[in-house]
Order: sequence, then C-alpha cells, then structure tokens
Amino acid sequence: MILCCGEALIDMLPVETPQGTGFVPHAGGAVFNTAIALGRLGVETGFFSGLSSDFFGDQLRTGLSAAGVDASLCVTSDRHSTLAFVRLVDGQASYAFHDDNTAGRMLTPDDLPQTGAEALFFGGISLVSEPCGSAYEALMLREAGKRVTMIDPNIRPGFITDERAYRARIDRMTAAADLIKISAEDLDWLAKGAPDALVQRFLAQGTAAVFITDGGQGARAVTRAGTLAEPAKSVKVVDTVGAGDTFNAGVLASLSRSGALSRAALRAIDAATLTAALRMGIATAAVTVSRAGANPPWAHELV
Repeated sequence: MILCCGEALIDMLPVETPQGTGFVPHAGGAVFNTAIALGRLGVETGFFSGLSSDFFGDQLRTGLSAAGVDASLCVTSDRHSTLAFVRLVDGQASYAFHDDNTAGRMLTPDDLPQTGAEALFFGGISLVSEPCGSAYEALMLREAGKRVTMIDPNIRPGFITDERAYRARIDRMTAAADLIKISAEDLDWLAKGAPDALVQRFLAQGTAAVFITDGGQGARAVTRAGTLAEPAKSVKVVDTVGAGDTFNAGVLASLSRSGALSRAALRAIDAATLTAALRMGIATAAVTVSRAGANPPWAHELV
C-alpha cells in the first residue's frame, strides 16, 4: 500500500453565472489529489490527514471512498474544513487559502499512525502550517530508512509565513527522501538560482531519483547515472489544477507495478523503469489538464 500523508481541502472553483462569478466546491488538496489518482489507477492506497466532521469533510470522505482509498487512519474532529478559493488566469491557478484552526491544520505529532505501507508520500501546503507541518515531518523522518518515502513540496509562496522555517523543513525532508518530485518553478524558488546544484545535492544526500516537471516542456528524471527526459503529451489544456499531483500518482503507480517501489530496488533502478514511470506520470497528468479541476483519470482512460 502507498500511504499519502497531507492535506485534504475544498477547492472553491470559479464558475460564471448570470449574477457574476460564483464558486463551486470540489474536493481537493495536493496530497488528497495524489491519493485519489492512485486509487483510480487501481493501486492499493491509504490516506492520512485531519478531516472535519462537517459536510465538506463528508464530501472529502466520499471522494476517497469512491476512488477505493482507505481513509481509516484519518483523524476526525469537529473543526471546520480548509477552503481554497481558486482564481484561473489562462488556465493557470492561484489560490486564497482559509486554513486557520481547521481539522487538517490542527493535526499534531500525537496523532501519527502506525503503518505497514510500502511507501509514504508527503507534500503540499500541509508542510507549511503548524502544528500539522511538524506532524508530517515527524512521520516522514520516523519512517525514512524503513520504507520508501517521497516528497513533492508543491510550493505556494503566498501561503508561507515563515520562509526560513519552511526552507529548513524542506531541507530536512528532502534529505531523508528516496524520491523527490518538484516542478521547475518550485525548483527555481527553492534553489535561489542554482537548480542544478540543488538537484545534485539531493542525489548526494541519498535520493534515488529526482523527477522534475516543466509543464508543456515535459518532465525528466535525474539520478546519479544521468538524466532521462520525456516530452509532454499534446492536449488541449482546460486548466492545470492537480496536474503535478496526478503526475506523482502516475510515477508511483508505475514504480509499484514494476516492483521498483522498495529502497533496494530504487538504488538499482534502470533506465527502462524510470522511462516507464516518466511516461505514466505524463500520461496521467495529460488527462487531468484536459478537463476542469483536479479530476484524475481512471485506469481504463489510459488504455
């Protein structure tokens, strides 16, 4: 099982009405999206987060259940759900988060589960806020070395209130990660002008592979053996909400199916396995960007 650990929230997506722009609630959140995509791809998937008992929390649980994702490790409280109002400009999304004292944000290290998952995935805005950021970091560092860990920082600069503390957390978590996925934009932000040097630092710290996505330019995988690149698929882009999240799911699904989702296998991973993972990530993301919102494909849609 792959356990996805991080935020679940409600994306309030804009719609035009006769009265002006309105917003429709859609289940979302970077890590939630990855869990949903993995479940739809037929991978045994679990999800760990703080979920509200409110009706938005019910919407999130319904989405997980429909995708076949096990949410039994989630911590339920009567705090409200996180809301993210989305603005789309030329298909690119920006966000306004409402996250104070939410069920997800108030997750603490005392809430951490025991798990026998083969791999754990972390990322998103859940690594910014406290106390949940400390909880997810503690879980990753506890499990690193025992099973595969993967992180996608999925950086939202406008959401970061303490940049020094956030950068320090990402440094600690990437140092422990077996797999890192990062967008070219996020890599530039994190590297402060030296992206190649940062990627090499990741590898020197023990990361087996760094996956770098670059929108319409495709994606590449960097290991100590070199770099592999795959072009993006040509599709009509509706919006980019959830694109990187579903890329993560495609990569993890491919690695799991090829038997490469163990620390020993990743240390010996070959070019064919990496190429297959890149292609699966790109194909999965291509479907998502071709329709509105974070709506990952089911396995039969990729055939």
